[in-house]
Amino acid sequence: MTNNSPTILALDFDGVICDGLIEYFQVAWRTYCQVWSPANQTPSDDLASRFYRLRPVIETGWEMPVLIKALVAGIDDEKILQEWASIAQQILLEDKLQAKEIATKLDNLRDEWIVTDLDGWLSLHRFYPGVVEKIKATLASKIKLYIVTTKEGRFVQQLLQQQGVTLPKEAIFGKEVKRPKYEILRELIQAAQEKPVSLWFVEDRIKTLQLVKQQTDLENVKLFLADWGYNTQPERNAAENDSRIQLISLSQFAEDFSAWC
Repeated sequence: MTNNSPTILALDFDGVICDGLIEYFQVAWRTYCQVWSPANQTPSDDLASRFYRLRPVIETGWEMPVLIKALVAGIDDEKILQEWASIAQQILLEDKLQAKEIATKLDNLRDEWIVTDLDGWLSLHRFYPGVVEKIKATLASKIKLYIVTTKEGRFVQQLLQQQGVTLPKEAIFGKEVKRPKYEILRELIQAAQEKPVSLWFVEDRIKTLQLVKQQTDLENVKLFLADWGYNTQPERNAAENDSRIQLISLSQFAEDFSAWC
């Protein structure tokens, strides 16, 4: 590969490849109802739109029903944007819950939904324009492509297969690997057969990219923040002011790699 293209392309899934906001809300609401058993099991009219706006605060799946709990409890949107980590932990503490048990309930509900209504579940996901074509073109080239995500790998495989993209299991690093993304990137570099390695990583969470930045041995990894993903304007501004992180648009992503930088 030239300096204008990677030898390894690592992509986040949610917020980079796929927009699953509608499904997130639906499965989060179902989980919320199972955990907290509200008297009214129909969400209020504005709940989904507030959830969508606040999606950037979510790091892993268990937080989604907790976010709904916070919204139903009347916690202000701006407060959630500023103090989400402490709010989420406070809710767990007050209700004597463990993140792991909420995550298990959410994953089980998802699995059950997939088994009983796969078409319905798939229909709630939207792939960003041009992304599937870019993935297929990359797979047809000599570039190694990997998905590095906090979503369960089996869900990623289901969604990609629907789009005609078949990735081997070992190319998808999902929540089940239980390792930070920077550690996975390190392993991809170490395992690469083609040297020198040029790894490009596209993510929609600036905190994740900042963690990669802190790893001195990953200083040559090119970092991209997807401006179409689940991030806020202040986060996009921070990327623009960071010499290591490149803000990339969806139209750039769909183009040749030379247009990315």
